[in-house]
Amino acid sequence: MTEATPRPPLPDHLSIDPRSPHHVAAAFEHDIGIRFNGKDRLDVEEYCISEGWVKVPAGKTLDRKGKPLLLKLKGKVEAFYK
Repeated sequence: MTEATPRPPLPDHLSIDPRSPHHVAAAFEHDIGIRFNGKDRLDVEEYCISEGWVKVPAGKTLDRKGKPLLLKLKGKVEAFYK
C-alpha cells in the first residue's frame, strides 16, 4: 500500500492534547508508537525524547476538570511511526 502524504518528522516533544502548545496535528495523521525503556507503551499522553520522560495516566483517577491524572516517568524514550 502506498501512502499519498509523506510522514512529517516526529518532534522532540509531543502531546495528544489539542490545547497543548506541543500538539502537532500533522503527526497524528499516522500511527505513532512509543518505546519506553525497551517496551512499547500504548497509554502515553505526552513525551519528550531529549529530557527522557513520558506522561501516562494514573489508573482511572481524574483531576477536577475530568481529565486523567498523569504521572511523569523517566527513562529512555523512542518515538517511531508504525
